[in-house]
Amino acid sequence: CGEILDQIRGKPTHVVFMGTGEPLDNYDTVLKAIRIINSDYSFHIGARRITLSTCGIIPGMERLVEEKLQVELSVSLHAAEDSLRTRLMPINKKYPLKELMGACEEYIQKTGRQITFEYILMKGINSDLQSAQQLGKMLKGVKPCKVNLIAANFIEELKIQAPEKKEIMLFRDILVKNGIPATIRASRGEDIQAACGQLRLRHES
Repeated sequence: CGEILDQIRGKPTHVVFMGTGEPLDNYDTVLKAIRIINSDYSFHIGARRITLSTCGIIPGMERLVEEKLQVELSVSLHAAEDSLRTRLMPINKKYPLKELMGACEEYIQKTGRQITFEYILMKGINSDLQSAQQLGKMLKGVKPCKVNLIAANFIEELKIQAPEKKEIMLFRDILVKNGIPATIRASRGEDIQAACGQLRLRHES
């Protein structure tokens, strides 16, 4: 818990549990940190200004519901079809999309909170119009929710590229037509290889 709190500098208005590591795999420590950050005697940051991001650890999401916290929940999705999501995120083998969407619906119903879905757009992988239609169809029953669309940042080892701006706009428009609010997020930190998806350990040869 101390290591988490030590990363908070100055007087932040928002705190996000996101980056390297899965917060719900370290549930007790993360929850303790959230309570301290939220407390009057510490940073006094409102629960609704604290975001917890997960790849979809369903047991952790279910535990979080029972805490009756008002934190924002963000779910990394990146695909609306099981075989592709399993290829991108192996955790999908354990918690496939149907079960994950069920857990998201339960979270919304019991907490009254909106869920944000993170979707990194990768050229030739998950950015085509069919993928957008699949995503819109899947999320129609998961409301209220919104989608953050993030153009993939270049990763030398994987040769992943972002789609063209026109394709990104079309993807967003399809979601909006399906009644799903969608925002195209601006990338930050790419100049120091610290943008979304770029955090990793490098070894000197």
